[in-house]
Amino acid sequence: MKKLLALLFVFTTMGLMVSCDDDDKDDPAVPAKTTEELQTEAVETTQAAVDAKASSDDSATGATDETVFDDWTLMDNADQTASRVAVDAAPEVEVDANISTDTDWTKDNVYVLKTRVTVVDGATLTIEAGTVIKGDASLSGAKAAVLMVARGAKLIAEGTATEPIIMTSTDDDIEPGQFKGTTLNQDSKGKWGGLVILGKAPVSAKTENPQIEGVDASDTNGQYGGDDAADNSGSIKYVSIRHGGAEIAEGSEINGLTLGGVGTGTTIENIEVYGNEDDGVEFFGGTVNVTNLLVYAVGDDGIDIDQSYAGEVKNFAVYTDKNSDKCLEIDGREGALDKSFTLTNGTIHAVGSDAKMEADFKSKAKGTLTNVDMTGYKVKLSASYDTEEYVEGEAYTETEDAAKNVADGSLVFTKVKASEFVVYTGSFDEE
Repeated sequence: MKKLLALLFVFTTMGLMVSCDDDDKDDPAVPAKTTEELQTEAVETTQAAVDAKASSDDSATGATDETVFDDWTLMDNADQTASRVAVDAAPEVEVDANISTDTDWTKDNVYVLKTRVTVVDGATLTIEAGTVIKGDASLSGAKAAVLMVARGAKLIAEGTATEPIIMTSTDDDIEPGQFKGTTLNQDSKGKWGGLVILGKAPVSAKTENPQIEGVDASDTNGQYGGDDAADNSGSIKYVSIRHGGAEIAEGSEINGLTLGGVGTGTTIENIEVYGNEDDGVEFFGGTVNVTNLLVYAVGDDGIDIDQSYAGEVKNFAVYTDKNSDKCLEIDGREGALDKSFTLTNGTIHAVGSDAKMEADFKSKAKGTLTNVDMTGYKVKLSASYDTEEYVEGEAYTETEDAAKNVADGSLVFTKVKASEFVVYTGSFDEE
């Protein structure tokens, strides 16, 4: 009898406990978590997952100045106008039409671009070391001076450390042999377009045969991408691209160097982009490798990566100033192709105390950064959450984005020095 009474007591107590628990759920004294609290918890959980995989590493050495530019660039010589070599003015050759046959440009002339000049499929433009090319500063909008290399065409522009090839504006009175000086400064931006190279390597775009930004759809020379990862668009060495980024439409400018679907058969090394209005270099997919890259004081991002760029940028330096946006802005795929970038041996510098010091890793960014010194710069990692299928009161489900890719190991920071790695989201603002 005593055992029976004891069992009844236990069951009764358990029933009361369950009843109390049920009551607690509906008890106004124990309120459900608000949407804002659940959103905060989601971001905090993502941040914790990122912190477990990415943190600042003081052992990062980055790239030395000597490795990247070694005394040949404008950045290293911009204020040394007194040291410019006195030369006779070179004859100007105006270029106002596309290049459809093999053509040579030589250093005894200054070539003035009077429109968007395209090297078309099947043609090769060869530029001699020491040659100066100028975009007409009086042109703007769709008529802005641009040098573009279409799919199937080639550019052979092989300068040297003592005779780099200079691409600048007609507002700059530089002549061949005067690469160590300029009459313009880093704030002289948007004076002409820039250099655009397009190839047949794979890209992850929303449409087939995407059109490169800045070129109207009626010009099919602006299409890029394909299935040839080893595509060859030529050889570009010791080239300084200065004062570009002309506005071609409201809010849309040309990058200093645009690479759309460029393949590994292309050689790109020892490149400087100085004082450009838009990005220094932007990669739209492709597989091309770039070695020794300097970007100085541009008006938007230093290096911009989109559409599953699958090459390596090795030995690079980016200098941001008050007019710059991000030192790095990196996105991932837009279409089905899912590839990863590589950034190796890089140093990020601030020019002036009011420089914007951020690197932004955005939607679906995948890749590896190794030995990158961005001392003082914040690494921002975009996070996304499912808001379309969200059930009010429940925890948020994280979807693929840069932050999730860090946690999953497909966006990797190895020996990277930065001020912090911080998660941010725009998902909740879209509800």
